[in-house]
Amino acid sequence: MPRFTYNARDRDGKSVANDLEAPSRRDALRLLGARGLQVVSVQENAAGTPTRKSAAGTTPPKTTAAPAPRRSTRPRPDQAPTSKQCLPFLESLYDLATSGLSAGEAVRLLSVRIREPQLRALCGGLWEQISEGAPLSRAMANFPQVFDPSITNLIQAGEATGSLNDTLARMITHLTEQRELRRQLLTALAYPIFMVTVAGGVILFFLLFLLPRLKTLLTSLGGKMPASTTILINLSSFALSIYGVITLIGLVTGLVSLAGWRQTTAGRAATDAWLLKLPLTGPFIVAQTVLAFAQTLSVLLENGITAAEALRMTEKQIENTVHREAFKSATGRVLEGEALSLALGRTGVFPELVLDRLAVGENTGNVVPSLKQIATAYQKQISNQLNMFTKVIASGVLMAVFIFVGFIAFAIVSAVFQVSSSFKMGG
Repeated sequence: MPRFTYNARDRDGKSVANDLEAPSRRDALRLLGARGLQVVSVQENAAGTPTRKSAAGTTPPKTTAAPAPRRSTRPRPDQAPTSKQCLPFLESLYDLATSGLSAGEAVRLLSVRIREPQLRALCGGLWEQISEGAPLSRAMANFPQVFDPSITNLIQAGEATGSLNDTLARMITHLTEQRELRRQLLTALAYPIFMVTVAGGVILFFLLFLLPRLKTLLTSLGGKMPASTTILINLSSFALSIYGVITLIGLVTGLVSLAGWRQTTAGRAATDAWLLKLPLTGPFIVAQTVLAFAQTLSVLLENGITAAEALRMTEKQIENTVHREAFKSATGRVLEGEALSLALGRTGVFPELVLDRLAVGENTGNVVPSLKQIATAYQKQISNQLNMFTKVIASGVLMAVFIFVGFIAFAIVSAVFQVSSSFKMGG
């Protein structure tokens, strides 16, 4: 049986070098994974075991079975994993890893046990590469549509230091907080969008159905209509005319063109700069930038990523392009030796209180705790901003609907009174 020489790390992160017998390289990897070892390299010894001779003193010919066709683990298009599978995979991996299984064995078990198609396809693809000797971080790097580069780098650092479980726990906490923030944002936007939709439906019902019938009725009765009624009827006539259709098509075309322009580099930069100048969105985007910076950088530094690499990864997590460019310039100054708080202060993006907290952390050598405090404070601030945003939008939409419906009611009632007065005078 062939012998294989291997280098690996145990659960404590210590290097282990030895050899073992196994039918094949894949079997050797499975045996090492069952022992809880994180394989670094496996090589078959050049000198294999001697072959036994037959009674006649000659070596019997080797008979090798035809290799079984390898089952492809490439997922079907409808099963291709996406970024939505990242957090569930890390949570499942952490549950098994903390139970005593090695990362490789945990992935193998997940590839067999999980029933959700996309997550199962992801685990199967990871196990295919791990079984061939790739470490978990390298296997995850081959799924960039699922795992962000910062995640794979954190996993690599956890493998190198033997603290993979702690790294997984921090990443799960970080990603859970990000998911909760997105959920709060969607929840905050759902009610205003619903109100705008209902208000638009009410306005269209009055303009397209009720007012044309009112116009026909008032015209048949005769008499002079009030100014408010005339305005509404003219607005309804315009909406139903060819000019109204052209105006609607122009508005839709303009919105589609604006959305397409925003996808370009220049358009994204320009629209991001405009959003920063708006009363409600500007402070919210600044708070988002501070939160993304504090959360991401604290997790990266806490897991052993170098400051230079951590700053470059943090830069990619900032969504607003204006802030991202400002942070990029600050990163360059930090790499030249300037303090992080001073470099960020030159950007004019970060609030002074954030810079003061960061400076205190730098002076005391507690940068990570300071970043965590900043992230906690701004997570609460963003929640409060979302609640206020919801109330302002909902109140504004309700006020606009009430004013418009009240104006319509006033126009209809005044028209009825005007017509009835005309009949009395004629009688």
